[in-house]
Amino acid sequence: MNAQPLLNYINKYVSLTEEEALFLISKITFRKYLKGQYIVQQGDICKKQCFIISGCTKTFYMDANGQEHIILFAIEDWWTSDMGSFTTQTSADFNVQCIENTELIEITYDDSEELLLKIPKLERFFRKIVEKAYASSQKRIIRSFSLNAKEQYLYFKEQYPSIEQRVPQYMIASYLGITKEFFSKIKSQLAIED
Repeated sequence: MNAQPLLNYINKYVSLTEEEALFLISKITFRKYLKGQYIVQQGDICKKQCFIISGCTKTFYMDANGQEHIILFAIEDWWTSDMGSFTTQTSADFNVQCIENTELIEITYDDSEELLLKIPKLERFFRKIVEKAYASSQKRIIRSFSLNAKEQYLYFKEQYPSIEQRVPQYMIASYLGITKEFFSKIKSQLAIED
């Protein structure tokens, strides 16, 4: 595997010198996960942040009744982990599981801290992506209050067309916070309207 996808992604936000890029590469590891494997499990401490080279993951919370609540899907050129657990080094609230065979670049907590100290512009880079993620989650909260399930699905479909093709319907229903039966009704209604 090669680190170029990560370097390309970082260079959209900050420019690394060749020396900085080499130091960054020295601090990353490549890992392959099989479909169904967990990257992080609820209750464990998230020890790494992960950049997806290929594959798809879901981030979800499992409630006391064993019900899965998906809050995020992630695909190529996205980051995935339990960010709250990673930054505080406390128990994870979420599971991150592979929906497909997935190849990742992983950065451990300690290596991340060292990178931020030695390459200050990475502090800016991570701040920018966390700000984007935060803004996105705030907008998702607003949509969950202001849009009905059909409107939320249409928004999801428009914003993430490549994800919908890769994720089972029942997972999209979970992401939307509705039952798979209700999701089927929405899809049937939309098919009739087309």
